Amino acid sequence: MVGQTKIELLESTDPEGPIGKFIAKKGEGIHHIAFSVEKIEEQLIHVADQGITLIDCKPRKGAEGLDIAFLHPKSTSGVLIELCENKTHIPG
Repeated sequence: MVGQTKIELLESTDPEGPIGKFIAKKGEGIHHIAFSVEKIEEQLIHVADQGITLIDCKPRKGAEGLDIAFLHPKSTSGVLIELCENKTHIPG
């Protein structure tokens, strides 16, 4: 953690996995950027209404038990975007 920002450094454990394929195709660098959101289902509807192509039309479980969904990079200037919602976290 750096303040309220979390940085994850990833290393591929499988050359045929998503990280391994990304590195083979594009080299080392930023794989994706994630944003913490509330009401992820509503956020997905909103971005789809704005013409953004979704990879995940519905949230799925991701790392650390978060509900996640990805936006397609062809709709986000070539950057893979992940939306994350921690439904167990109670703001306060």
